[in-house]
Amino acid sequence: MLLVVNIGNTNITVAVYSGERPLVCGRLHTDIRRTADEYAIVLDGLMARHGLEPGQVESVAVCSVVPELIPVFAAVARDQLMADALTIGPGLALGIELGYEDPGELGADRIADAEAAYSRYGGPVIAVDLGTATTVNAVTAAGLFAGGAIAPGIGIASEALFQRAVRLPRIELSVPPNAIGRSTADGLRSGIVFGFAGQVDALVTRVAGELGGHPTVVATGGLAHVVSQVSRTIEHVDPLLTLEGIRLIHDRNRGRRDGACSRGVQAQ
Repeated sequence: MLLVVNIGNTNITVAVYSGERPLVCGRLHTDIRRTADEYAIVLDGLMARHGLEPGQVESVAVCSVVPELIPVFAAVARDQLMADALTIGPGLALGIELGYEDPGELGADRIADAEAAYSRYGGPVIAVDLGTATTVNAVTAAGLFAGGAIAPGIGIASEALFQRAVRLPRIELSVPPNAIGRSTADGLRSGIVFGFAGQVDALVTRVAGELGGHPTVVATGGLAHVVSQVSRTIEHVDPLLTLEGIRLIHDRNRGRRDGACSRGVQAQ
C-alpha cells in the first residue's frame, strides 16, 4: 500500500492507496511544531478507524509546500513505517513536461495537479486549485505544463477582511441566495463566493485564450465545491486531484528514493 501525503500551508491531506484505489482519505491541520512521532500517532489513528495497520504501508509519497515538514514526514516513513519515501519535485519522471523558466520555483502541488489533470482529461487542460493560494495551471494538448496564475486564496483573503473589519462576523461560506445580500452575512457570502468565482472565471478565460483550443477545466481544493456552483468556467470538481497526481508520479518513479534523482526534467 502507498501512503500519499499532500502538505499545504493550512491543511495536510492524506490517502492510503491500494493500487489505484484510495482506501482511506483524511485531513489534518498543518503544524510545523508537531514531531514525527506526533504525526505518526495521528496517521495510526486514521488508519485504525478504517481497519488498516501502519505495517501495511510499503511506501510513502510526499508533496509539500512547507519545507520544514519534508524531513518530518521522511522520518515518519523511515522510523515509524519502515517504508521508502519519495518527495515530489521537478527532478522526477513525469507524464508531462515542465515548461516553467525555473522548474525549481514550481510548487510541488502544482506539478501534481497538472499531472493528474492531464492524465485524467488529456490536453489542453486547466487545473484550478482553491487552497491557501488560488492557482490556475495550464497544460497544452501536447502535455507541456505552460505555467499559470497565482492569487491569494479565499481563506486568507477573507481572514484579512475579518481581522481588519472587526465588526464583520466570520461566516461559513456557502452559495448565497442572491448577489444583493439583505443581511451582513449574505452580503459577505455574495462578495466572497461570487467575487472569487468571478476571479477564477476571469483568470481561466485569459489562460484558455493563451493556451488555445478548448481546454477542460477541473477544480480541486477545500472550497472548490462551493465556487464551482456559481462559476461559468469550471466543468469538473475533483477533490482528490492533487493526491491522485502524487500517486501517479510515485508510480512513475517506483523504486527511486529521495535524493536519487537529478534536477533535470524528464517527460514520458
